[in-house]
Amino acid sequence: MEQILVVDDEASLRDTVAMLLRSRGFAIETAADGRSALTIPLPHPPSVAVIDLKLPDMSGLEVMSELRKRDPQLPCIIITAYGSVPSAVDAMKSGAFDYLTKPFDNTDLVLRIERAIAHRQLTSRVIELEEDLSARSEFSGIVGRSEQIQQVIRRLGRVARTETVVLITGETGTGKELVARSLHRGSGRATGPFVAVNCGAIPATLAESELFGHKRGAFTDARSDRRGHFELAAGGTLFLDEVGELTLDLQVKLLRVIQERELTRLGEERPIHVNVRIVAATNRDLAALVAQGKFRDDLLWRLNVFQIEMPPLRSRPNDIPLLVDHLLDRANIENGGSVVGVSSEVAALFQRYSWPGNVRELSNVLRQAVVMASDTTVQITDLPDYLVAPNFNPSDEPPALSEILAETERHLLEKALAKHGGNRTATASELGINRRTLYKKLKARQPPS
Repeated sequence: MEQILVVDDEASLRDTVAMLLRSRGFAIETAADGRSALTIPLPHPPSVAVIDLKLPDMSGLEVMSELRKRDPQLPCIIITAYGSVPSAVDAMKSGAFDYLTKPFDNTDLVLRIERAIAHRQLTSRVIELEEDLSARSEFSGIVGRSEQIQQVIRRLGRVARTETVVLITGETGTGKELVARSLHRGSGRATGPFVAVNCGAIPATLAESELFGHKRGAFTDARSDRRGHFELAAGGTLFLDEVGELTLDLQVKLLRVIQERELTRLGEERPIHVNVRIVAATNRDLAALVAQGKFRDDLLWRLNVFQIEMPPLRSRPNDIPLLVDHLLDRANIENGGSVVGVSSEVAALFQRYSWPGNVRELSNVLRQAVVMASDTTVQITDLPDYLVAPNFNPSDEPPALSEILAETERHLLEKALAKHGGNRTATASELGINRRTLYKKLKARQPPS
């Protein structure tokens, strides 16, 4: 039986909600304030907590925070009579699963609780699977038997326990962040934080503050002191994804942090010691960027102490069946599906296709397929349109724009001529061109004599 904790200072509301939920088969415990909610003896941890935002002794968000420290997976539904966009945003940002405004519909409350329970069960299942994979492999999640992937795993095994800076290279979607997380889990810093930063997604004006932090008043919007990603990753691993996108001035400052193991926040003069392991990744040729003057060669040498290159999916087609099984399991869990495999036609298509988006593209294709599937096996009709378009050959290179335009023009000419019985004047008029241009186009289409 699922245990629900209800925290509200209105006795009538507590009693009404408790009676409603008991009638639906839930076990209920109630509390009138935050202190009682945090000290009440429960037979087992609650599956969901329903908490009023305004309590006599503390805020509902504080109660939620304390409960989630004990059980990080606990879904909390915040209810309040003071419904507003800011309070809703604050609740969701703080980790609330859902938000309700008084007065609320009883059916709506029950529906949200059931969704929260289903979400918790799904999350628990994902955690169980990840732990199971972890038990089977130190570098779980890196799927494949190909020599390229086995080489990646061997290199991971050699470098994970060291403090060496690692540079992960490879095309977009090949799993560079997965490798970085595996490095972290296999390192002596596994109990510390893993902080991932997409260097290409940080606005240039905020990049220094995001990475190194700032002091209150350092610039116009700096209303309080802020720790940067380096400090947030203290004792753990800092993953600098797409490091090739950093500006040259930030590259200089990053180089100094790597060399000196200290940084200076914006607006401060006193340096701060940082204890992080740096793992960087890029889908660009950093040596070529150095030659173009867009990347510092001294920073490249500092980052490229130990390189791991992720192979594109097209170079290891024999791994695709293993990846399909692995990714289908995840897609089923995410979407509540029950797909167990793919048809022979789909399997053949997957083998022929070049996968420019690599494993990420395969994952997205299977997510859609699980949603679309009406059977336990993925069929061609469950795949995205671009994979099953007429005359599509997965092994071909994409056609050039000129070829596409020429084919479209040919189709329009033939359609207009047929419509007007071969009358060129009427055809030219419909197409919005003069007869001379039409004659040239038709003559160009005639085979040489």
